[in-house]
Amino acid sequence: MPFAKGRIGVDDGTFGLLLLCLGIGSIVAMPLTGWLTARLGSKPMILGGGFGLVLLLPVLSVADSAFVLAVALLGFGASLGTIDVAMNVHAVEVERAAQRPLMSGFHAMYSIGGFAGAGGMILLLSAGVKPFAGALCGSAAALTALGLAWPRLLRARGAPVPFVAPRGVVLLLAGLGAITFLVEGAILNWSALLVIGARLVDAAQGGLGYMLFAIAMTIGRLTGDRFVAAAGNARVLIWGGLTAILGFIVLLTIPFPPVAMAGFLLIGFGASNLVPVLFHLAGRQTAMPAALAVAALTTTAYAGVLAGPAAIGFLSQAIGLHAAFWLLAGLMTLVPISARRATIG
Repeated sequence: MPFAKGRIGVDDGTFGLLLLCLGIGSIVAMPLTGWLTARLGSKPMILGGGFGLVLLLPVLSVADSAFVLAVALLGFGASLGTIDVAMNVHAVEVERAAQRPLMSGFHAMYSIGGFAGAGGMILLLSAGVKPFAGALCGSAAALTALGLAWPRLLRARGAPVPFVAPRGVVLLLAGLGAITFLVEGAILNWSALLVIGARLVDAAQGGLGYMLFAIAMTIGRLTGDRFVAAAGNARVLIWGGLTAILGFIVLLTIPFPPVAMAGFLLIGFGASNLVPVLFHLAGRQTAMPAALAVAALTTTAYAGVLAGPAAIGFLSQAIGLHAAFWLLAGLMTLVPISARRATIG
């Protein structure tokens, strides 16, 4: 991002508008991908989205005008939205074929990939590698992964499916997904300001809260499939939601820094398996085709990530950041309250 901003020479406001193109591309592509996946199967959509990412990542590293960057971001966002929906649909199919919970493990690998990608690029740039060469390395890694996965992806089993709006329990699942992603986005973007403002840590340690949250989230997902198999979907939603709420209470009420910061661990562990369970339920419900349901859940959840940080910003300006985080805890109560209804749809 800093390299791109410096190349095109725009102010923060203009660059923020350009970054919206990434979200717009994803939001537009996700419902369309759900419909196409229902008709064609998930395999061609995974490959299409993946190759789009491979081709466009290097373009983002050399775009030298606002127009070129905007177009590349739209395409990159569309590719990202396509593979995101198609991978989750494919995961539902694999899980159904295996007849055992696997979704938490898949989402754990998503988290690990995020760490590996960010860490790898930091190492390359720190070693003096140019952004374009670093982007080519990222594309090469993604292309290798696609090549290895291609023959192993399940054969497409599409059928003609009319496009239908989300309905029934899918609307509930989508709403719960938006809440969970809103919490994750808020912790990513605002936790540093919260803990620094509460004098729990120094400014240099502001990222510690999100680090603890991310570590707990990854560990929770790596062990989540066994937990889901043993406890069941409803109990995971209930106890996961309650654990996350407890984490907010600890974080916001206890002034002793080591204990307060442990609240991030509780939030991460509690939230870790909520989204995987929601995707599993979206693929299992009968109110609408599974691919369209997964697309609706993904689109709404992604909207929560995009809109959440801005919403927290407006709220914090009006009522303070501490109170805004209490509202997040309040929203999270809807997860355990709705758990039984979500699992019988």
